[in-house]
Amino acid sequence: MSAANSIEHPRLLLVEDETKMAWEIAAELKSLGYLVRIAATEEAGLEAIRSEPAALLILDRMLSGADSLSMIDTLRSECIRIPVLVISALAGVDERIRGLKAGGDDYLTKPFVMEELAARVEALLRRSSDARATSLRVGPLEMDLLERKASRGQRVLDLLPAEFKLLEYLMRHPGQTITRTMILEDVWRFRSAPQTNLVDVHIGKLRRKVDEPGEAPLIRRIRSAGFVLDVND
Repeated sequence: MSAANSIEHPRLLLVEDETKMAWEIAAELKSLGYLVRIAATEEAGLEAIRSEPAALLILDRMLSGADSLSMIDTLRSECIRIPVLVISALAGVDERIRGLKAGGDDYLTKPFVMEELAARVEALLRRSSDARATSLRVGPLEMDLLERKASRGQRVLDLLPAEFKLLEYLMRHPGQTITRTMILEDVWRFRSAPQTNLVDVHIGKLRRKVDEPGEAPLIRRIRSAGFVLDVND
């Protein structure tokens, strides 16, 4: 199903200072039915989103040579909870993690094909809609947020409250590398990351319940990076 068919004409804000790139992105998204507004600076982007709400922000990581992640901080401080797709030529793992920790919901490195950008936009809009739902479904995993129940296929998962919260967090970020610090800050609300094995202990317990012997492992450890909920295999 195309983005234009799945969501009716959502309004997007693109903050990109490379004129040619901005028009190419806007043209692709407009062809799919999206309404796209372009801003070339962080200040213009903030003014645009304050005056006319958008369903999603596409933000170039470097604007006029400066890191634009501070724009996300400003939006969050004003309680503007718009999903953010960060696009950047900074392709290192540390840079992607920094972009996600700063509040980005997804990170796409340049150069990219327009079809992938469109797919990321559609996925983020769908995820934003799912966040207001009472259930989550990722691959064989299902979660009822009202009844506080989770299952893998036909198998009910007997989860403790902390494990339920942790699995919910992973299911809201499928395919993304989640660091220990992100889990400590977002799940357990630590303001700083203490030296603790709390995350590893809970991930270990959760993996044993989600991935039983004979089943394809869904929760993978990424060496020196963190963990990922991988449902693509």
